[in-house]
Amino acid sequence: MTRDDKLREIAAEFGFNPDEEIKIGGKYTPILVDGNVAYIAGQIPRVGETVRFVGVVGDSISLDEARRAAGTSTLRALALIKKSCGTLDAIQAVPRITVFVRSAPDFTMQSEVADGASDVLYSVLGDVGIHTRTSVGVLQLPKGASIEVDFIFTLRPA
Repeated sequence: MTRDDKLREIAAEFGFNPDEEIKIGGKYTPILVDGNVAYIAGQIPRVGETVRFVGVVGDSISLDEARRAAGTSTLRALALIKKSCGTLDAIQAVPRITVFVRSAPDFTMQSEVADGASDVLYSVLGDVGIHTRTSVGVLQLPKGASIEVDFIFTLRPA
């Protein structure tokens, strides 16, 4: 099974269509390719017009829901790469991801939330999905989302 096939399979499990338009909320680009590096703007768990998992992790959002939100945000990033490059086979490495978790004051499991993003990367990309990451708790995120994830991908030379 190809990476593109895995993306479709896992996206279906999440109720996400990787071919849908990726909505943005401002005057920026969701993906910028500079040489062989692709920078992905922060992705919230939006599917179509709906932001899923709105709320505070450790309060109105459970750990499992937050992990799913991080996975959905990751699927959006992979869809952006696929649309830009034509295939996920263009990905050579994932040097860095940053996971922002809208956290309750006593919530300390940001790393466990970030595992939701890591799991999707590994499931779709295999060993190429190995990455470094930072996970941090924050007070607010755009549209009330519980999670936002940004990414840096290295692309194979064209």
